[in-house]
Amino acid sequence: MTRTRDGRGLRRRRAAAGAVGGLAAGCAGLAVAQLAAALVRPEAAPLTVVGGAVVDRTPTAVKEWAVRSFGTADKLVLTLGTVVLLALLAAAAGILAVRRPRAGCALAAAAGALGAAAALSRPEAAWKDALPSLAGGAAAAAVLYLLVSALRRPRPAAGSSGGTWPLDRRAFGRLLAATAAGSAAAGYAGRRLGAHGAAGATASRADLVLPPPAVPAAPVPAGADLRVPGLGPFLTPGRDFYRVDTALVVPRVDADTWRLEVHGDGVARPLSLTLPELLARPLTEHDITLCCVSNEVGGPYVGNARWLGVPLADLLREAGVRPPSRGGPADQLVARSVDGMTIGTPVEAVMDGRDALLAVGMNGEPLPFAHGFPVRMVVPGLYGYVSACKWLRELRLTTFAAYDAYWVRRSWAQRAPVKTQSRIDTPRSFSQRPAGPVAVAGVAWAQHRGIARVEVRADGGPWREARLGAPDGVDTWRQWVWPWRAPPGRHTLEVRATDGRGEVQPQRRTGTLPDGATGWHSVTVDVRP
Repeated sequence: MTRTRDGRGLRRRRAAAGAVGGLAAGCAGLAVAQLAAALVRPEAAPLTVVGGAVVDRTPTAVKEWAVRSFGTADKLVLTLGTVVLLALLAAAAGILAVRRPRAGCALAAAAGALGAAAALSRPEAAWKDALPSLAGGAAAAAVLYLLVSALRRPRPAAGSSGGTWPLDRRAFGRLLAATAAGSAAAGYAGRRLGAHGAAGATASRADLVLPPPAVPAAPVPAGADLRVPGLGPFLTPGRDFYRVDTALVVPRVDADTWRLEVHGDGVARPLSLTLPELLARPLTEHDITLCCVSNEVGGPYVGNARWLGVPLADLLREAGVRPPSRGGPADQLVARSVDGMTIGTPVEAVMDGRDALLAVGMNGEPLPFAHGFPVRMVVPGLYGYVSACKWLRELRLTTFAAYDAYWVRRSWAQRAPVKTQSRIDTPRSFSQRPAGPVAVAGVAWAQHRGIARVEVRADGGPWREARLGAPDGVDTWRQWVWPWRAPPGRHTLEVRATDGRGEVQPQRRTGTLPDGATGWHSVTVDVRP
């Protein structure tokens, strides 16, 4: 019985030591892979490529759930989840390697091969993108073999001439310490190299001086910003502007090496432009509200900014492009990002006179990296997934029949004009207010149609017209406020908007898939006596 218990205890200790060894080997592999990615390109790091591959293959419904549940932290949650899965795999490889070293080390190496396959599956992948994951897998397998060899090597027991310890714990501990030190050194070197690689892009943005616009935007009209407590500013600061994309690592593009290619069906004169060449053209400035198709009723994924850029229609006309209404063969403009994202925009919409831009500036500064530096598209009146390509590098003219862009392949609509929406920003739902006067306020938007009216009602009563902020064109949201004398009790407030064409926002709520949510936003407020 004692021998049986000792045997079980030994197996448990070996399994625990194997799991620790597997985790240490996994950390070493990730550190080596990170160092290799800094030499190849940061986007090829295993966590990035595996996470990106997961995003590409995740069902649309699950993606929407993630956006609803985690908001802009969805990428952090995905990265942490990937780390947990890799940790479990590493621990399993270590436990297996205690009994079957070759099989355990093969499992560790297979994890690297899986990362390499994920890297090669990404858009715009090159063969060298597989190298960081392969190097990490090889390093993890080698370290695991060394650690397991120490675990399996018996040594004489202290004070005994014949007995042996089942584990060489001292050798194992020394190897663990050496592995931790080596992993830290490789990880530090990878971070420093990565920071050095990004330094050029950071410096290029810091050195960029935007030319003044040939056509500046008019000052924001007096009265557009109602300055109601609880209501955000009319122009959204860059740090507060929503960000929804699939990039786990924000691309840092060096403006000095950036180039835009314009080609495809109906392009009589293909263009290849550097940033200085783009900035030498007449720039225009416009206030434009952007909205993500993932924005649910009352959601936060909408923002308003002052954009500076080159009129996109002018650039296309220079390339000889004609819209379909004038006999052009292409009805879709496919924008491609440096990370491989593709976004398809109707050519007719880009060339129908609206202020579609290749934007280089946001709120008076060069674009932030998170919002597309050095160049992005901005097309008012369309949801971002069909208009707002960030980190732009290519424009290709084609047809909707010939090509489905990234999100269209995932069940979203080909064409997606922004739907009329309104939102109550204050008071917040389930907040408490004292009885008496309450300023109910929010924003409403219907880009490229404008907002003509906003109405609010309490507890299903009659609709009351809210006071609108001054208009700043048809492509921006409008703030609104309604004075409510709140009686004690629990109350439900609802809002609806009417666009510039006289169409009232529909009451029926629908989800975001396939072309944007509809429905009235409502909040419940507790009013104290």
